[in-house]
Amino acid sequence: MRKITARQRQMILLLLGVSEGITAAEIAAGTRVSVRTVHREMEDIELILQDFGLDLSRKSGKGLQLNGPEAGLEKLRLFLREEKLAEYSGEDRKVYELCALLEAEEPVKLYSLAHSLKVTVASISYDLDELEPWVRKFGLLLVRRRGYGVEITGSEIDKRRAISRLAAEHLDLSDLVGHNLQLDVNPIFKMLLSTVGKNNLMHVENTLWDMEWKWTTELPEIVYMELLLGLAVTTRRIEIDRGVDSAEEAGYTRLSNHRNIAGAEIYAQRLGETLGLKFPSVEIVYIAGLFDQVQDSFSSAGFAYGDIELMEIVYRLTESVVKRTGISFQSDRSLREGLLEHIDPALKRIREGTRIRNPLLGPIRRDYEYLFNIVRAAVEDLQMEPEIPDEEIGFLVMHFGASVERLNQLRRNVRAILVCASGLSSSRLLATRLTKEMPQIVILRNISWYEAARLPEDTYDLIISTIDLPLDKDRYIKISPLLSAEEIEKLLNYIQNTTLSDRKISSPGEPDKSVREEAALDRMKSHQSILNEMVSLLERFRFHPLDNSGMSLRTTLSEMLDMLSGSGVIGDADILLERLLERERMASQVIPDTRLALFHTRSSHIHMSSLTLYRLRQPVHLEGNTEVRVILLMLAPRKLSKESLEVLSEISALLLNSELVKLLEERTESEIRRYLSSELLRFFENKI
Repeated sequence: MRKITARQRQMILLLLGVSEGITAAEIAAGTRVSVRTVHREMEDIELILQDFGLDLSRKSGKGLQLNGPEAGLEKLRLFLREEKLAEYSGEDRKVYELCALLEAEEPVKLYSLAHSLKVTVASISYDLDELEPWVRKFGLLLVRRRGYGVEITGSEIDKRRAISRLAAEHLDLSDLVGHNLQLDVNPIFKMLLSTVGKNNLMHVENTLWDMEWKWTTELPEIVYMELLLGLAVTTRRIEIDRGVDSAEEAGYTRLSNHRNIAGAEIYAQRLGETLGLKFPSVEIVYIAGLFDQVQDSFSSAGFAYGDIELMEIVYRLTESVVKRTGISFQSDRSLREGLLEHIDPALKRIREGTRIRNPLLGPIRRDYEYLFNIVRAAVEDLQMEPEIPDEEIGFLVMHFGASVERLNQLRRNVRAILVCASGLSSSRLLATRLTKEMPQIVILRNISWYEAARLPEDTYDLIISTIDLPLDKDRYIKISPLLSAEEIEKLLNYIQNTTLSDRKISSPGEPDKSVREEAALDRMKSHQSILNEMVSLLERFRFHPLDNSGMSLRTTLSEMLDMLSGSGVIGDADILLERLLERERMASQVIPDTRLALFHTRSSHIHMSSLTLYRLRQPVHLEGNTEVRVILLMLAPRKLSKESLEVLSEISALLLNSELVKLLEERTESEIRRYLSSELLRFFENKI
């Protein structure tokens, strides 16, 4: 018979106490943990139930329900009364062991860990065997010697990376920024939050926000949270005297070129005054490096929504789902953009071995079973390595589910802001579900939790969030992205009893005129920006034949950049050459099944967007010994508007069209420009 933890016992008792079923959110509230933790525990609980001839069913609108013979239920009740509970689950023990070892100044004895966790030394030894591969992923070593104890050795930088990953794998966003923390429930949870510097995180975030740097407001939420975690872990490590020993160990002096040193000094001074900490100069170099990393990752990532390889994945995935459903997903640009933005970081996490968490996987499989099976089959058609887990399939299903349910906008009279932790997939699904089920609500926009915390109250009527927020409870309502029948009723009650009573809301026949006028002006400005970008890019488009006989790839790219010198497009060509070569080393730039390659980059050394075509006298060899004879060079400034990015993304997506590829390989400059003009005009007309 399996050992169960106190938390699992509590959850099983809740399941036993209801006859109609109970939702994961209700279990989370009853046990004072996150919904993610509930779904994680349910995997072990289902195995426990099997020992009693019982199982769990998941019913739409009702949640989880215990099923089985009465004899099995009674046997389970007796077991819960008599069983001596395990203090911690195996997963909890490993988190505790990692936190203890990463914070320890000296080797820790196995019996000390065993005593703290109330298990045998053999159990600790077995846990460490399983943790060793995880530790190695960060360049660290798990050292064990008889009579010596156990310790994790390696650089301080690598230890900080490991701590940040540990937080990403075991904590929800709500755990880090929400108010509803119940630290007395689980000492392991409390220990992990302490290790990542949770007590300092909001001070870290407020100080960062008060710097009023434009680049921080442009960061995607996932990148922003990675930066905050890195900074919070840094403050915690300094507090316990685990600082970086030297600028060389920090590893960022060469990469940063001191670009963010001045800003890091001011930030560290302000944060130090708030926390009563002294930041040594080497830690300021490290913080500058963190700033550099997120700026560089954001400026290169997202350009044209990724590389051609990524666009091909999205194209093939969408086409496969279309064939199986008959739904014209390929015409939904919002779906394509959402998938492109989601899949890139998702694939990086999977390839790095990061554990994918999807707290909505159970409800998604229940409510979207047909679509889940189709998306799973479509992903298997791609034959990707490594294998894509069900948790990630669930996120993809949310994108396609949002596309299925996307409807025309209707007149509404309650202005709402959406905050979703799972990214674009959950926010778009929730937005379309709200559009369908509650047409009186207008979704103004999707924002991050840190923007919601600072949004002036007179700019909206209601904040709808899928996570706990650092706000008073009367400022927002928390619901699931899947929007069950119970949550629709809950939301209606909230609007009636809280929103409508506290704020002046536009009546159905008298919509908020100022809001509509402001939104209309913003849309006109956006359309104007898109048109200006398309026209200027097409006017600057040029075709050049290039005699590259005897030239290497480096020399060929250098000649291409030389042709742009004097045009006002680029500055330092040598830096751009290195960026282009680096991108080629990172991922293939070749259009599948062609001899055409797209080379692209963003940089502060590029002054305006540019599109240039080069046909080579002799082929050049790229990574993987692939030959190309035609290169399309796409350049853009590092700071790029959303509208400019949309236009470049559309051009990149068009490269999967065989008609454009044929034109680029064979036809004249004017013919190519006409084709691009026609396609971009169609793109613009669809946005109006």
